[in-house]
Amino acid sequence: MSLLGEGVKVEFVEVGDVRFEVYTAGDPSSRRLALCLHGFPEHAVSWRWQMPLLARLGYKVWAPNQRGYGASTIFPNKADYEIEHLTSDVGHLIDAADVDQVVLIGHDWGAMVAWTFAAEQVRRLDRLVIMNVPHPTCFREGLRNGWRQRMRSWYAAFFQIPRLPEWLLTSRGAVMLERAFRQPGMDVSRFPDELIDVYRSNALRPGGMKAMIDWYRAAGTSFGRDEPLAKIETPTLMLWGENDPALGKELTYGTGQHVSDLTLRYLPGVSHWVQQEAPETVNRMLEAWLLQREVPEA
Repeated sequence: MSLLGEGVKVEFVEVGDVRFEVYTAGDPSSRRLALCLHGFPEHAVSWRWQMPLLARLGYKVWAPNQRGYGASTIFPNKADYEIEHLTSDVGHLIDAADVDQVVLIGHDWGAMVAWTFAAEQVRRLDRLVIMNVPHPTCFREGLRNGWRQRMRSWYAAFFQIPRLPEWLLTSRGAVMLERAFRQPGMDVSRFPDELIDVYRSNALRPGGMKAMIDWYRAAGTSFGRDEPLAKIETPTLMLWGENDPALGKELTYGTGQHVSDLTLRYLPGVSHWVQQEAPETVNRMLEAWLLQREVPEA
């Protein structure tokens, strides 16, 4: 795929009942893994700017299409997308990579999985990187106490309706997905037609859009539950595009209460799709943090 840099390959990794399509880069014999988890309605290609950097830093880089996405296994029931399955998938991928050190990187839904994985210590992590999704406890508090965030999150409630969201998001060749990635005020040059075609094809696979929305349906009302998560001891970098139309910046406030070692950086003028819209800035911050240097401000 021309969107991806030199050295990026596509492999299939089978763990349990899931066959993952995994975009890979770097030295396959490296004992250090950078595992990159995409969000909704994305694809492993969303990490196209970060994979070469991570490979250059000596990591074996895996960017899987998570269950229900790309050419990975599609399951028919919403229960197949409950958070326990999603975090278990990550653990199995780490096992399959056969490494000594792990950096887990997540954006959007991938970040929600990464938060939960780290808090529950499904496997040992050396570092955690979160992009534009709040800690689950901060998110629940934001929904419970802020009408503004409830309004922003209207789509999650809409997704609970059977069939209608799938029809709406796939109609006219999934044109609504293009609009999501090319909103007013964004640097739309970062989202060329060939990239939008990947996202559209992803949504238009038989059963694909339902699988992607079932992530939200499986979460259901759990967003509002008061289920405490253990404090995360893994060193964590949190990057946040301030022009996120769906998730307010205020959801990041108080994250340090839930993470012992937190580095937080904001990117003004950047949207929810932070690692795609501002890859140079994100990569500078990511590289400095992984090399244990001072992380620059935007």
